[in-house]
Amino acid sequence: MKALKYLYTFSMALLLIFGCTDDNDLSFLDEVVAPSEVSALFKVTQDNTGVVTITPNAVGASNYNITLGDDTIEPVNVIQGEGVTHTYKEGSYVVTIEAVGITGLKTEVNQNLEVSFKAPENVDVSISNDVAVSKQVNVTANADFAVSYDVYFGEPGIDDPVSANIGEPISYIYQEPGIYTIRVVVMGAAIATTEYTEEFEVTEILQPIASAPSPPNREETDVISLYSDKYTNVPDTNFFPDWGQGGQGSSWAEFDLNGDTMLQYINLSYQGIALADGTTIDVSGMKYLHLDVWTADEGLKIETSLINNASGDVTEKPVWSDLTAGEWTSIDIPITDYTDQGLTVTEIFQMKFVGDPWAAGTVFIDNIYFYKPSTVAKVPEYNAPSPTQNEANVVSIFSDSYTNVGLSELNPNWGQTTTLTTVNLNGNNIWLYEALNYTGIVTDYGNPTNLSAMDYVHFDYFTPDAEKLGLKIVNTVVSQEDIVFIDKIIRGTWVSVTIPMSKFNIDASQVTQLLFDTEGGSAKVYIDNLYFYSENSVQPEVIAPVPTIAQNDVISIYSDAYTGVTLNEVNPNWGQTTTLTDFSVDGDNIWLYQALNYSGIVTDYGNPTDLTGVKYLHFDYYTPDATTLGFKIVNTALDPVQEDIVFLSEILIGTWVSVTIPLSDYNLDFSNITQLIWDTSGGSATVYVDNIYFHN
Repeated sequence: MKALKYLYTFSMALLLIFGCTDDNDLSFLDEVVAPSEVSALFKVTQDNTGVVTITPNAVGASNYNITLGDDTIEPVNVIQGEGVTHTYKEGSYVVTIEAVGITGLKTEVNQNLEVSFKAPENVDVSISNDVAVSKQVNVTANADFAVSYDVYFGEPGIDDPVSANIGEPISYIYQEPGIYTIRVVVMGAAIATTEYTEEFEVTEILQPIASAPSPPNREETDVISLYSDKYTNVPDTNFFPDWGQGGQGSSWAEFDLNGDTMLQYINLSYQGIALADGTTIDVSGMKYLHLDVWTADEGLKIETSLINNASGDVTEKPVWSDLTAGEWTSIDIPITDYTDQGLTVTEIFQMKFVGDPWAAGTVFIDNIYFYKPSTVAKVPEYNAPSPTQNEANVVSIFSDSYTNVGLSELNPNWGQTTTLTTVNLNGNNIWLYEALNYTGIVTDYGNPTNLSAMDYVHFDYFTPDAEKLGLKIVNTVVSQEDIVFIDKIIRGTWVSVTIPMSKFNIDASQVTQLLFDTEGGSAKVYIDNLYFYSENSVQPEVIAPVPTIAQNDVISIYSDAYTGVTLNEVNPNWGQTTTLTDFSVDGDNIWLYQALNYSGIVTDYGNPTDLTGVKYLHFDYYTPDATTLGFKIVNTALDPVQEDIVFLSEILIGTWVSVTIPLSDYNLDFSNITQLIWDTSGGSATVYVDNIYFHN
């Protein structure tokens, strides 16, 4: 009868699903997974009869097939929410629970069942306060000859016990902390039970045990931070100015949670934050005020006021926020919530916090900053530059430009959070890693890849949010591996990476694995053109990688790929030793600087180049001997002249190197740029240069 009941229920469920689905679209079934968290609760009668009730449970199950584990041959079928009662002889059994989902997907687990007519012996009960949940107590009971146990937690008005199989934990959250009598009744199949009683003190968590959520990576121009380890804070801020709040019973401390500091305001009536004397911040260009707040106090609210000092007219406006006790509350207040009240936000010099109820709760505050949505691109619009290395000198792992070696596994299940999909962008295939902490690439364990003749490994990446990215190379034949991390991650554009193989301390003759690693992070990273190659000569034999960014997104200084701005002077006579000549490879024009100590490029003094809002500088260089190379940008329209230089952290010899520098690395006004200058910091080098342009 139970089987017939199940078949009827299952058929009706399918009819309901199909009848309610427009156009019989069953694509949602592709998202259905097998049942999970499968278990069964055993309850045995204490009368020496061996009668056991088995109640299965699972997430996503519609019915269960239960194999009883004795000489009963056929499994018993029950639907979700029901159980089966069976009489066992004294002995030990393995009960199999097969959970079946509505689409037929199945998950099977085994549970041990011991039926004994002896009273439980050697009872061992563990009672503890949960380390993460306030006022939660965890109980686990073990015993010989036991099947299950009941726990009476002793809270007034709560008379019913909580039950579990022997050895499985039970958790209970009390309304209030205090000392309670906890009684544990351990049961087997015997009439006699065994009890354990303990007077236990239930505690509440009064301070955070975990840090606030880590703020996302943001460009410096997108955030103004007052208090956060993530960003550069406004200096010399006072987080407890003397506004008389001490007389209201309030106090302040800086709380240290395993090295992570945060503000702690005790018995919050009102508290202030004051910038250094004479300091104000203009947050009119920001969209939100963010703060993370933790409290143990139920029902506590917090008021956050901004205080403006526009031309000496001090004005403040409040915004109230509800807090959730026992966890971090992330608050994002639109700046319009203040400006709509008539507040000018161009000269903020103070903030104020107020607690409700007054002086009755404690708050921990972290990550106080103003921000606007990121201006960093989230997805690539263009492909990475097209590789130009001769295929005869290349061992390619992944690139549409070359024939790739065979790959046995991609993103194999090594416990990572990473997902991998292949994305087609403008007809070119690229890998998209999401939630990337680490991921593997397996070539062929039976036929390792010989990279001993390769000089460099190259790949292109695009990321909106990564903090770190490294490439590991593994020789599993001799159990050798080494990893190299990129010095600085640049976000929102394709970045080309070239690493000398000499940096990897391994035998590269039998490579079987490659791994990308974010060193514990979780990032979105696009990858293309992952290959190894050999090249080491005194002059370029191939052209630099070919740019792919559209002309209207580029301000080009020198490149055959683009129409460039007007140049009035190239290598003007400013006393340098440098000579400049034209060089060509396969018809591509390249600048050749020799005896380079420094050299200028003048655009147009009468019509300066406006780089305001442009994000990146790009150029490709090739050198056989340089040890230092910097790129200076100059605004001569200002008095005094503004200029700044960025030196490359590392110079590679004997290969084309693509360089991308965020313009935020330069500290100057970009609205009237007239000069660009190469500098080897007093050296004398041969440097080939191509594809100098600015872009977004």
